[in-house]
Amino acid sequence: MEWKNIRLEGDGSLWTLTIHRPAVRNALDTPTVKEMNEALDTLDVSQPGVLILTGSGDKAFVSGADIADLRGRNKKQALEGINPILFTRVENFAWPVIAAVNGYALGGGCELALACDIRVASENARFGLPEANLGIIPAGGGTQRLPRLIGLSRAKEWILTGDLYDAQEALRIGLVSRVVPLEKLMETAQEIARKILARAPLAIRLAKLALNASSRVPLDSGIQLEMLIQSILYESKDKYEGMTAFLEKRKAKFTGE
Repeated sequence: MEWKNIRLEGDGSLWTLTIHRPAVRNALDTPTVKEMNEALDTLDVSQPGVLILTGSGDKAFVSGADIADLRGRNKKQALEGINPILFTRVENFAWPVIAAVNGYALGGGCELALACDIRVASENARFGLPEANLGIIPAGGGTQRLPRLIGLSRAKEWILTGDLYDAQEALRIGLVSRVVPLEKLMETAQEIARKILARAPLAIRLAKLALNASSRVPLDSGIQLEMLIQSILYESKDKYEGMTAFLEKRKAKFTGE
């Protein structure tokens, strides 16, 4: 499919979805969110894969929601959750999702990055949730995901002041896992993706499920979930293949079964 505001490129297992609205620094509006949902629909998640999210150009990942579009939204549209539904879909996507943050990730752009599994930032990346400057709150998951990642007190400072933070600060507090030169950003994201793709697909899928649950359920419940997942994996073909390959000192050939 061809879209106006996004690009989707891939080879079957490694895909890149690029938000492409350079005139507005890749700001999200309703048509762009619709196109992103359509793009996710086209990916065959019955097969192993990794998705990289990034923005076009070298200035912005996603600079935020399109203010012209946002200004016209009413309470009905707020309750419809146009952005929150997309971001939650990214968080729960069957494949690991890597955010390659190439510049500004503000407001909805920061929230989109928060919904991804792994965040890699370029040295020129800037993060922030400045919605209070516009008379609203970060309601695409920002008030919920950010405290779980960087702690409640620090998240309150971010959201209540609306300040922006550079990539090194994001790395220091654990918001991103790596900071690299801009020219190395996609190479780094792809390197991480290929490492993931070399692992047992079913284990990767279920590990993501368990990790997502870790911030939402009590510890005892999380441990029980781990045990249930492990019981599934113990009966999988990939578990037998992975351990047999290790003992035979050869590379495993995983099938996702």
